[in-house]
Amino acid sequence: MELDDIRQAISSTDQQLLQLLAKRRELALAVADAKLGQNKPIRDQKREQELLLSLIAQGKALGIDAQYVTRIYHVIIEDSVLQQQAKVQGQLNGENGPSVRVAFLGGQGSYSYWATQKYFTRRAERIIELGCDSFNEIVQAVETGHAEYALLPIENTSSGSINEVFDLLQHTRLSIVGELTHPIAHCLLGIPGAELSKVRQVCAHPQVIAQCSQYLLGLSNVKIDYCDSSSAAFVKVKERQDPTVIAIGGEEGGQLYGLEVLARDLANQKDNVSRFIVVARKPVSVAKAIPAKTTFIMYTGQQPGALVEALLVLKQHGISMAKLESRPIPGNPWEEMFYVDVFANLADYAMTRALEELNNITKFVKVLGCYPSEDIEPTQVSAS
Repeated sequence: MELDDIRQAISSTDQQLLQLLAKRRELALAVADAKLGQNKPIRDQKREQELLLSLIAQGKALGIDAQYVTRIYHVIIEDSVLQQQAKVQGQLNGENGPSVRVAFLGGQGSYSYWATQKYFTRRAERIIELGCDSFNEIVQAVETGHAEYALLPIENTSSGSINEVFDLLQHTRLSIVGELTHPIAHCLLGIPGAELSKVRQVCAHPQVIAQCSQYLLGLSNVKIDYCDSSSAAFVKVKERQDPTVIAIGGEEGGQLYGLEVLARDLANQKDNVSRFIVVARKPVSVAKAIPAKTTFIMYTGQQPGALVEALLVLKQHGISMAKLESRPIPGNPWEEMFYVDVFANLADYAMTRALEELNNITKFVKVLGCYPSEDIEPTQVSAS
């Protein structure tokens, strides 16, 4: 076969693969309906393991190695689980309409923009984007009804917790209704013709600067220009048309502004992932078939052992904690509020009893939301 003929055959095969993936997704959503009717959990890891073992055996017969099959099907299974969860939640809470208005940080191309697309494409046919310049503006957009949802970054594997968002959650009336994690791949991006050796100014969001601090220490005679978002940094570099001025952000986002990559993998940690939360004016109920998280804040007071006593309540009720974060209480020097994430459904008896007991032994407890957990751990099969 000629090269053009081979490429045409590959394109035809790719089209067939996409059609089959779309068909598989339809079947996965049909499975969600069947499970909901039978009151079964969305995820069945025993079934997933059996599926993987069968596919590995079939792949081996076709000359495809086990790691290749496993890597592909981990992605497919994760997509199926998240699609099913979104559908079940939409039916339970009257969501998943034709369109949704979402507030997020920055504009097109920012990390929050891509995370918004990733989360809401499973829940609406059309996303009406409302880019904002600050976290406070994002929250206000939902509180005033200009947006139905807001997406907020809350922590990152490189730079840690985003304290400004935690502090906003303490005072807002909004509820956490969802979460997602999104991989962050920082690149240096400049106009065509820019050279790394001639860079004199780097434009980026403060969180991005923190996540790439070690790399930036290696650049000499470079000024840091803090921007409201990665997309704002892209806009600044595009408008300046100066090859010595570059931005840090995602490659896909930079391409939207005609920027080219000068360097990749800038983050302090190789696996750089951000966790985002989704907030809305009304709380949601989480279906029993879906793993849930509950987030609350509590003020235990300053007496010795107060925090330990509160955490023992969770242990006694068999509730696993995912995160514990402390933040200062404004106006109360040296006193702290604790943010707690637990793997539990607010509708569960154990969680209800735990909150009642915490109310009795702490000075203050406020539930920030109960929402589906999107921590989809890959199903493992034995190496043999």
